[in-house]
Amino acid sequence: MELIADQGQLFIILACIFGAFMAWGIGANDVANAMGTSVGSKAITIRQAVIIAIIFEFAGAFFAGGEVTETIRKGIIDPMVMEGHPELLVFGMLASLLAAGTWLLIASYSGWPVSTTHSIVGAIVGFAAIGVSMDAVNWPKVGNIAASWVVSPVVAGTISFLLYKTIQHFIHDTKDPFAQSKRLVPFYILLVGFVISMVTLLKGLTHLGLKLSFVDAAWISLAIGVGVMIIGRLFISRIHADPEVSEEVHYANVEKVFSVLMVFTACAMAFAHGSNDVANAIGPVAAVYGVVSHSGEIVAKSAVPMWVLLVGAVGIVVGLVTFGHRVIATVGSGITELTPSRGFAATLAAATTVVVASGTGLPISTTHVLVGAILGIGIAMGADSLNYRKIGSIFISWLVTLPAGALLSIVFFFIFRAIWL
Repeated sequence: MELIADQGQLFIILACIFGAFMAWGIGANDVANAMGTSVGSKAITIRQAVIIAIIFEFAGAFFAGGEVTETIRKGIIDPMVMEGHPELLVFGMLASLLAAGTWLLIASYSGWPVSTTHSIVGAIVGFAAIGVSMDAVNWPKVGNIAASWVVSPVVAGTISFLLYKTIQHFIHDTKDPFAQSKRLVPFYILLVGFVISMVTLLKGLTHLGLKLSFVDAAWISLAIGVGVMIIGRLFISRIHADPEVSEEVHYANVEKVFSVLMVFTACAMAFAHGSNDVANAIGPVAAVYGVVSHSGEIVAKSAVPMWVLLVGAVGIVVGLVTFGHRVIATVGSGITELTPSRGFAATLAAATTVVVASGTGLPISTTHVLVGAILGIGIAMGADSLNYRKIGSIFISWLVTLPAGALLSIVFFFIFRAIWL
């Protein structure tokens, strides 16, 4: 307790620095995942991706990130095991942030789209199991999270497969695909607005004190979806077919319409990503802040200050700007060739899966979800369209991430303990 009282401010400063480093890694790796389909399909530029990320990542973190933050902070480990030694929880959270951030730096430099959720969960489990006690880990909760890493990409892949099949059937395979796309794409835009609004209203805003019934949320979401659809229709009405494009390659005109849709789905994916993955950086920071602000008492819940969210949001944007292009190249074009219509199906499927998961408080991996969605598109186009060598290297990097985060966290935990104890 004395150590917390004497060094509390230093621990908060270190938590903010390490949290910003972790957030930087999320931006360099995970936000690149979120934007990879949009940039890879050439629907938006890198600069536009950064602007979208600045606005919608922060909005997702603030409005819908509370549920997942609680899971990262107190769902994976039992803090009561460390009740008499709150400094162990502080050391562990600092070590976890530094470990996960370090691994993300290595992965981003190499262009590997790894899971930030894997990184931080592995780090927290590593320090708790080895540095404190095996009983400190909530193994059933960890099991549920691990199961979601398998289930979520399958779900996202299935949704993207079905979505792209509807696009092929109702647009690409018709007599006049361009005219048909201008008629139907606004309804896809309505779907994007409805899905994101629905889950945000039902689950994401509970920590702000707003509780709506399912029917009320559905009506409000429908209204928001219609509003977004009207805006999208205005943009689409300005698109005209290129007369130079021959009938054989009419897809070029259709993809111009889907490029408008990709802007909306990029915003949705950034919001979805912010709601789920910003917690990976701010959850441990909030845990350290909670211990210090309560004079060493480990509380079950404490409010997450706005400045903690700001640390995460700023770190994410800087990471995307400085290093994001490496992972964007892998996700955007390395797995399979993406066009705006294919990118839309993958992004909406991923965003839907992530937002539903964040609403239920389960920290799934955005990386797994998005790669699963892109694989679903590849399967829909035909197995020959997939780059199996690139997919293999991605899966290997996924397998390495959990133990890498755990080992680094254990090392840093014992270093911190040796310094202060």
